[in-house]
Amino acid sequence: MRIHLEKIPAHPVVYLRRIGAYGEQNVKLMQDMKEWIRHQELWNDFSTIYGIAQDNPATTPSEQCRYDVCLETDKTFEDQAVQSGALPAGTYLVFEIPHTTENVQCFGASLADVLLKEGKHIDKSRPVLERYKVALVNKGFCEFCVPVSD
Repeated sequence: MRIHLEKIPAHPVVYLRRIGAYGEQNVKLMQDMKEWIRHQELWNDFSTIYGIAQDNPATTPSEQCRYDVCLETDKTFEDQAVQSGALPAGTYLVFEIPHTTENVQCFGASLADVLLKEGKHIDKSRPVLERYKVALVNKGFCEFCVPVSD
């Protein structure tokens, strides 16, 4: 696992949103977004997709949890299927990990220890960003961008 600190600006994005319990339906939303991106001919090695769980399921009823799948782009679309927005800007501790279920689970289990070791505290005003740079995913990796206090 590689870790680095990064300031992420408020990049413009287009996104699909799902409201409901987090889980397998979020995977389908990701597939739907990838299909939309390909249909718009925006898929390339420089594309960056984000998965964002907007709500904490420990404090938000599962039927109200929002999950967004975003494409970083400054293009505007008349397509009613997608919404426009921006990433939550700020400082993030970025974890590059192998893109497997096992490694994602290990990341979650070790997060508190790594934050302690790095001397960082989660900024709970912003969500964790799952970042999928196509070129990185093609090599078998993904990133988790954990918001930290400046």
